[in-house]
Amino acid sequence: MRSVLVIVFALSWAVIQSFAQDSLNVRRVGQLYVGQSALGVAVQGNYAYVAVYYYGLKIINITNPATPTEAGVYDTPGLAWSVAVAGNYAYVADGIYGLRVINIMNPPEPTEAGFYDTLGDAWQVVVSGSFAYVADGGDLRVINIANPAAPTEVGFCDTPDQASGVAVLGDYAYVADLNHGLRVINITNPAAPEEVGYYETPGRAYCVAVSGTYAYLVDEDSGLRIINITNSAAPTEVGFCDTPSYAYGVAVSGNYAYVADFNGGLRMINISNPAEPTEVGFYDAPGWANCVAVSGNLAYVGHFNYLGIYDCSAATAASDHFIPHPSSFSLSSFPNPFNSSTMLRLDLPREARGRLVVYDVLGRNVATLMNGMLHAGSHNVRFDANGLSSGLYFVRLESEPFSVTQKIMLLK
Repeated sequence: MRSVLVIVFALSWAVIQSFAQDSLNVRRVGQLYVGQSALGVAVQGNYAYVAVYYYGLKIINITNPATPTEAGVYDTPGLAWSVAVAGNYAYVADGIYGLRVINIMNPPEPTEAGFYDTLGDAWQVVVSGSFAYVADGGDLRVINIANPAAPTEVGFCDTPDQASGVAVLGDYAYVADLNHGLRVINITNPAAPEEVGYYETPGRAYCVAVSGTYAYLVDEDSGLRIINITNSAAPTEVGFCDTPSYAYGVAVSGNYAYVADFNGGLRMINISNPAEPTEVGFYDAPGWANCVAVSGNLAYVGHFNYLGIYDCSAATAASDHFIPHPSSFSLSSFPNPFNSSTMLRLDLPREARGRLVVYDVLGRNVATLMNGMLHAGSHNVRFDANGLSSGLYFVRLESEPFSVTQKIMLLK
């Protein structure tokens, strides 16, 4: 006899309608072809600085956001992954060619002022004071840029996986370390940076932004994770919002996180309550959204061959009345298909009362896995199918106001 396992959350009609749209509360005001592929973006004054994979640094005049124009370009020797801007210089993470320092005083004619060839593959860079912090594959590299013509490395810290993103606040650097989540590194002594804490996330950590006492980590297919960093030795996750595609880039401004969500475009998330982040707007832009920067009410998104400029002001005005995105609630199972037992993972952005029940295809209750108040966060529940026949099964989470569906197959 065949059986089926499903989890069903009831969705309100308003949410279904918004999910089907190409945009909500976000409007594209301008776009410019920059070449393949726009992987990093920074904004300063009347210019956006775009790290374009095959073409190096492109400088875009954004005085009129509706008609952005290319002002200048500097073709770096490697593959440009990321860019940070401070004063008269742009700092490009240029893959195997390390850190390139570009003088941007004259935007139509940028010139290289200096470089430092890191030992790894420079993926992302941030600048704080006299130092550039480079996520360099397996390490965080600390580079003194007091003399832009002769940047020098002063220290490094190994990370357990591939350091792909970095943010700095105060005495700490926060590293997105791919399969090993968030790493917290004390940089009080730049010559001897030291890991003091970490938090392992469920996905693949690509980028991180820090604001106040929270780190906002984009975790590929696990969306946006919000981590309390008050205690640097023991950071803890307080909330999350699962985005529809693969979260690769993030920027934070005020009460909002802006996520570059690959095929899901730009997602705008209200983070005023870190325990209950909610999506308040989105624009499903064509191409792959890789990176995002924010200035005022405008978000600048690098998606595949284009720089897109988006007005997000409507999202901030509507956020108090927006229903949380259904993808904030998620369910997964591993292994699937399974033999005898499988682990169900249920993620809840906030506390809810519910019942997790297993049904067969005839609608008969074969097991009640959870019943009562479900706390915010991740829940791992093992389903033991001993005594049941091979085939499909359904599990139902009976909860208000949302539902989500997952099906798995039992093979014996």
